[in-house]
Amino acid sequence: MKLKKRDILLVTIGAAIVVFLLSAPPATTNPVPYDDTHRQYYDLARDEGKKSAERFCEDCHNQDMMPLPEGHPPKYRCLFCHRLERDK
Repeated sequence: MKLKKRDILLVTIGAAIVVFLLSAPPATTNPVPYDDTHRQYYDLARDEGKKSAERFCEDCHNQDMMPLPEGHPPKYRCLFCHRLERDK
């Protein structure tokens, strides 16, 4: 079996993709704690999806109760960055 240029190119591109993915930096955002307060949202995320659970984040994480740090990105996609601890 003789290797063609396209075969070598495909293997090279595949290897480059694997190297790129393996060199990704580790996650730096805090996970959502698995405690009594958040446990119900883990279940909701599992049963109905993360977007269903995210609707309730702002109930507690608002200016009055637990404000987000200054410079925090938009709040409507919390579980896009903050992983559920069981997602590890």
